[in-house]
Amino acid sequence: MVSDKTPRIARIWRGRTTRERADEYEPYLYEVGIRPLMEKALGVQNFREDREHESEFMTISYWESIEAMSAFAGKDPTKIHHLPRDEEFLIELPEGVQILRILVAHGRTG
Repeated sequence: MVSDKTPRIARIWRGRTTRERADEYEPYLYEVGIRPLMEKALGVQNFREDREHESEFMTISYWESIEAMSAFAGKDPTKIHHLPRDEEFLIELPEGVQILRILVAHGRTG
């Protein structure tokens, strides 16, 4: 296991809501989902893409290892722990997250 705090793993979550609910979902996602994640992950990025009828949100969190990510996300880090109001906001509940090894990182992202 890597002992330094260099990001080696990216965990990517995606969810879609209607355009009408996107402005309401954005601060909810931040307060209930992103802020707790910011306390545990090495870094977090949250994105929003508005389309004609829907908005997609994507959250990328960065971790030094699968073990560190599992300490936050649970035994199976690919399993999603939906936020209490996700069923109300999201068009469909995502079934999983994407976990990628970081091969190269360069420059500033924050």
